[in-house]
Amino acid sequence: MSDGAWWWAAFAIAAAAAQTVRNAAQRELTRTLGTVGATHVRFLFGLPFAVVFLGLIVAATGAQPPTPPAAFWPWVAAGAVTQIVATALMLAAMGERSFLVVTAYTKTEPVQVALFGLVVLGDAVTLPMIAAIVIATVGVVLMSLRPGQAGLQEGGVRPMLLGLGSAALFAVSAIGYRGAILTIPAGFVTAASTTLCLALAIQAVLLSAWLALRDHAVLIAVVRAWRPSLLAGFMGAFASQLWFLAFALTAAANVRTVALVEVLFAQAVSRFAFGQRATRRELIGIALIVAGVVLLLWVH
Repeated sequence: MSDGAWWWAAFAIAAAAAQTVRNAAQRELTRTLGTVGATHVRFLFGLPFAVVFLGLIVAATGAQPPTPPAAFWPWVAAGAVTQIVATALMLAAMGERSFLVVTAYTKTEPVQVALFGLVVLGDAVTLPMIAAIVIATVGVVLMSLRPGQAGLQEGGVRPMLLGLGSAALFAVSAIGYRGAILTIPAGFVTAASTTLCLALAIQAVLLSAWLALRDHAVLIAVVRAWRPSLLAGFMGAFASQLWFLAFALTAAANVRTVALVEVLFAQAVSRFAFGQRATRRELIGIALIVAGVVLLLWVH
């Protein structure tokens, strides 16, 4: 493997770390802004930072942002809309289960991404890739189960369904964004950054319009909470920038499998920020996740 072939993995790991910080910031904002308001923060306050990122790239490379072709818009729209709903479901689940467990639920996404990517984009899925994805996903499922509950008793079903539904929509979103990036005839950095700016613009407009019509008080609260929202906005834009760069370089299934290392970062946040200790079952799950990610990187 050439050194350049590792870039997508480096982007994915860095994105997972940034996303963990963003999720934690959004989780705290949910208490004051509600689920939809906290969801809106990552898009509304992330857009200015994405524009800055694109501006810096244009200044550094001299490459002007390309005009997206007609085929770009259905892909980016699908990615943007499904990501909005997926984020809302994730935050709703975090209101009912621990930060770590909900993160684990959402990380069943790689299996769905691999299937959608194969069917929709024709992304290659090899047997070693499947083995790596399955091992890592088993680790995620193991982490999400409570002894004696298996996630299916009262209090376990709703957050489980919210988390799994969030994972499915995040999978569709990842495929939509990769499809959009691939339609742009430009270098991968410029294509990824252009896609990010337009996706966030769509999301900021849609959610602002929704809140203006349905709950303008929340929209006003979001604007007033701009100071604590800046962290979530910046980390959201930064994470997305890295995700999009990785999507431009390899199949979405590869990216989202490596992204399972986010559970390790979530474990650290749960322990040190929220005082939530990991069980033995969760630690075994973490070991399986690491094994699956290492296998994927090795076979790739």
